[in-house]
Amino acid sequence: MAALGSPLQTLRGLLRELRHVSGRAYRDTAAYRHVLAAFRAHRVTSEKLCRAQQELHFQAATYLCLLRSVRQHQALHREYHGRGERSPEEVAGLVGFRLPRQPGGKG
Repeated sequence: MAALGSPLQTLRGLLRELRHVSGRAYRDTAAYRHVLAAFRAHRVTSEKLCRAQQELHFQAATYLCLLRSVRQHQALHREYHGRGERSPEEVAGLVGFRLPRQPGGKG
């Protein structure tokens, strides 16, 4: 994780991942309320600049990376997980090939 980006981008990314997990009713979840409350509590004001805000941003960015990685892993697992024996056409399609057609309608 080289660069954190802005806290607003991290917050939006977290809320987007929560929407993927929870569906349309993600605003009613405890996770949504907790994330918003944490970001509001650690907001930088003109009077103070605390290390806790940066620590929260780092933890939030790390959690966002975890949520994205889990979602992508599940998508890859659904696509490529073994479903028993596959036909040669299916296997060729998985790796991006097409089997040649034989003349005379055989295959």
